[in-house]
Amino acid sequence: MSLFDPAAWSLMAQHFMVESQSPTYWLAVLQIIWINILLSGDNALVIAMACRGLPATKRMWGMVLGAAVAVILRIIFTGIVATLMLLPYLKIVGGLALLFIAVKMLVPEDPDENEVEAVEHLWRAVWIVTVADIIMSLDNVIAIAAAAKGSMSLLIIGLGISIPLIVAGAALIMTALDKFPILIWAGGALLGWVAGEVIATDPALDSFIAARFGADSIHTIEKVCAVVGALFVVAAGWAWRRSKANAKAKAHAV
Repeated sequence: MSLFDPAAWSLMAQHFMVESQSPTYWLAVLQIIWINILLSGDNALVIAMACRGLPATKRMWGMVLGAAVAVILRIIFTGIVATLMLLPYLKIVGGLALLFIAVKMLVPEDPDENEVEAVEHLWRAVWIVTVADIIMSLDNVIAIAAAAKGSMSLLIIGLGISIPLIVAGAALIMTALDKFPILIWAGGALLGWVAGEVIATDPALDSFIAARFGADSIHTIEKVCAVVGALFVVAAGWAWRRSKANAKAKAHAV
């Protein structure tokens, strides 16, 4: 189905009218919602960490817009993800991007001095959520696509209903981050862990590791890469924060 073809949308609506009368259809919707919630814990964490630096009046907008854009893109990418997963070096690039995002979220943002800066900060947070979700969802959407069994209406309804649940999870995580700042570092380490696994599972690296060290070593090396990713994010985030603090101290001293 082409997402930009009006005839395809009309056909989907007709199929929906027929399919929605079956109890199995709504069971499939519940299945997609459940799968998405189970697989979106790290996505809720990204939303919470990206939006925690926003002014209180912008936080809810950041969470809703970030989750909505991420889910819309997830619907689009579900149709092509099986092909994307086979492209060499794609996951390496995505994992490196996720490492940068994870490190950046450990560095506190400068407070917004006016409404224009607040709006820019809001859309920057939405962009971070969107990019991170795309990277981390390459594997997740395969399970969702399997549950949908080719039905676009199932995908749209199931993932659409998931949005408020993901936002609610992000709101709870954000509250915890505000009360226990140490969890910010734990969240950054978790994102670094995910990024390390994403990089290690790239088809190009899988082939290299299997040829060089044997297929049995792939799982072990993936975990090593995950640990390295987590440690890298914490170390780089600490160094970046310290550098920024030193720069501020020098500026105030002048």
